[in-house]
Amino acid sequence: MDIKGIPFKKTGYFSDLICDYLEGIPALDPFYNRKPQLAEFKEQIKEKSSFSSANRQVLSAVLKEQYQNIKTSSTTETNILLLKEKSTYTVVTGHQLNLYTGPLYFLYKIITTINLTKKLKREFPENDFVPIYWMATEDHDFEEINFFNFRGKKLQWNKQASGAVGSLDTDGLQAICDAFSNEIGKSINANKLKQWFEKAYLEHNSLGEATRYLANELFGEYGLVILDGNDPQLKSLLIPYVEKDLLEQTSHKMVDKTIVGLEELKGNYGIQVNPREINYFYLIDGVRERILEQDGKYFVNDTKIRFTKEEILKELMDHPERFSPNVLTRPLYQEVILPNLCYIGGGGELAYWLQLKAMFNEMEVPFPMLLLRNSALVITQKQYEKLDKMNISIADLFLDQSSFINKKIREISNIDIDFTPQKEHLIEQFKGLYELAKITDASFLGAVKAQEVKQLNGLDHLEKRLLRAQKRKLEDQVLRMTEIQNQLFPNRSLQERNLNFSELYLEYGERLIPSLIEALDPLAGDFTIIMMD
Repeated sequence: MDIKGIPFKKTGYFSDLICDYLEGIPALDPFYNRKPQLAEFKEQIKEKSSFSSANRQVLSAVLKEQYQNIKTSSTTETNILLLKEKSTYTVVTGHQLNLYTGPLYFLYKIITTINLTKKLKREFPENDFVPIYWMATEDHDFEEINFFNFRGKKLQWNKQASGAVGSLDTDGLQAICDAFSNEIGKSINANKLKQWFEKAYLEHNSLGEATRYLANELFGEYGLVILDGNDPQLKSLLIPYVEKDLLEQTSHKMVDKTIVGLEELKGNYGIQVNPREINYFYLIDGVRERILEQDGKYFVNDTKIRFTKEEILKELMDHPERFSPNVLTRPLYQEVILPNLCYIGGGGELAYWLQLKAMFNEMEVPFPMLLLRNSALVITQKQYEKLDKMNISIADLFLDQSSFINKKIREISNIDIDFTPQKEHLIEQFKGLYELAKITDASFLGAVKAQEVKQLNGLDHLEKRLLRAQKRKLEDQVLRMTEIQNQLFPNRSLQERNLNFSELYLEYGERLIPSLIEALDPLAGDFTIIMMD
């Protein structure tokens, strides 16, 4: 296995905001707590050391209950017990309950989390660090999670669904299992994949239970602790913060101020999530709908459910599990119930976390460190040999396909298809014509400019025609280059956003996850290229 890195900024797949955050530009300092560097964790540990012992007891008890019907590794059992201890902290990642884990980056998120806890333990041996996977059981966007891709095909779970996805029954997944089995063959690795799918989705009653089983099978031996936040005991710890949102609209006010600050800082950053006046849903009987307030009355969107102020506060006290955080308040909930140091997420997630620090300050909850998860491109030995033969670099692959092909055609052609020198020479000639027009008749400046544009456009046109001719002449090379890029960048996007882990597991089997754990350094700061033998 060979491992290389390419700066995130040079991939072209990450936003200006995330690239600037990774580079540590000072203008972004007010929007996060500490830089995601090993030395910075010392102060983060100190800040989080005041985490409530009572909350630890609740957390450990809930996790013990959630794991009672699942085969648990000794490492995970130990980690659940360690969470009671004042010297134990967590590192968290979260993800939707995508069918059969969804895109490959599901694995990368969890591996980044596991590997960071290992680094922290080596750096701070007096403490313990537990990797947490937060299951997004309360999400209701079924269409985002009801499929996974396999060899260019979309295996989709067709089902009428509403409310929180974690509670959905697993009826209808036998058909997906059969279709998947027909695609993967009967090798040892294929049989293992089929067994995981069957046990997860055909032997568990809900999507949440199925996802816990699968994540535990993949990562239980590494001590991963899987948490379902949709729990009455855990939700009871959130009551004061929900009340503040209901009565004072604190989240809305503070996040709005942060958005203004980000927009003033740099207009092209864009805003990931806009806050609502109340940032909680009402969750009951297959319903997850926004809570709205008007003239002191509260009601649940698209339902007949209504509350007075007194009634909704009583409902909160009696049934905290019915109040479900949205994308902006779920991070707060996480930090209230976990002794957490760091959140690990993708670029989109970190972008909305960067909107939240002022809200955390107002709520008097420590803001976690933010770390971009590992991203990777896995290349087989055979693919690597093809790239080497065609003299294609890793950086070349990240270009959009048109730029990639044009660049390589120019490199391998026996004639020069770059008219840049001719264009520069033409521009220099026209400088003289501009000067001549100025001292004779300035009204001719427009005509000179028009002629310059015409001739430059003519050179562009000739260059493109010559390039097209060379593409036809080198058609075989173009097809081979296009094929290899399409293999590694399916749908002209990152491999990790399209492939399901099963495609790699068929190839590498039980050594896949250990190899990824070995290859991915959570603090490397680069996009990782993994050449598997």
